[in-house]
Amino acid sequence: MMGIVQIRLAIVLVMVGIWELIAWSGWLYQEVFPSGLIVLASVGQLVVDGAFYQHLMVTLVEILVGLLIAIVLGVSTGLLLGVSEQLYRGMDPILVALATTPKIVFFPVIMLLVGIGTESKIAMGALSAYFPIALSSAASVRSVPQVLIDVGRALKLSRWQMARTIYVPAVLPELLTGVRLGLGVCIIGVLLAEIKMSNQGLGFMAIEYYNLFDIPSLYAALLVIFLIAIAINAVIDHLLRVATAHRED
Repeated sequence: MMGIVQIRLAIVLVMVGIWELIAWSGWLYQEVFPSGLIVLASVGQLVVDGAFYQHLMVTLVEILVGLLIAIVLGVSTGLLLGVSEQLYRGMDPILVALATTPKIVFFPVIMLLVGIGTESKIAMGALSAYFPIALSSAASVRSVPQVLIDVGRALKLSRWQMARTIYVPAVLPELLTGVRLGLGVCIIGVLLAEIKMSNQGLGFMAIEYYNLFDIPSLYAALLVIFLIAIAINAVIDHLLRVATAHRED
């Protein structure tokens, strides 16, 4: 039986092989579908460019701050909806409807509220990540065993103590899963905002390469974004395993 690492490595190798096959087959224009070796060379040029790290730091800050804001607001909303049946019935359909709405339609309003600077990209990322985190948090809180809630009430714990000692520890693994979902849409929101209205960040770099028809550099920028997402997701996955092991103990 193959291990998880071997399966992942095999999938990557198959994808790279398919890419190279298409690139060298002539089925598509090589200018649009360059060889992976050409893309890797562009990655090498990218990482030795000092301007790249400035753009990288801008995007990382926007993603991390946006995700942090979404976690704080989303978890707070989830706790409120989870402990109040009336609030849940009233707000859940609205949150679900807004969650399925493309967040880019709110970008003009965001720019009016916070301007066109870094703040608008952070707000776009936070807005995108807020809904999956809030909805998953609410569902997790509502799934807390009633016996734990009864014990807390018997001990006359305040709402803050209930949240801190019962709800948050019980829902932490599910909450981190919601954060993983929020991370993906946070990255998408930030990059879309950078593409639409920015002069810095990885999204800005990508659209500039597209406008210049520098396709290898465009793919190199996209590859860097993909690796960043993998790295942040790996950190969240580690926290998820630690939280799950702690709860089992």
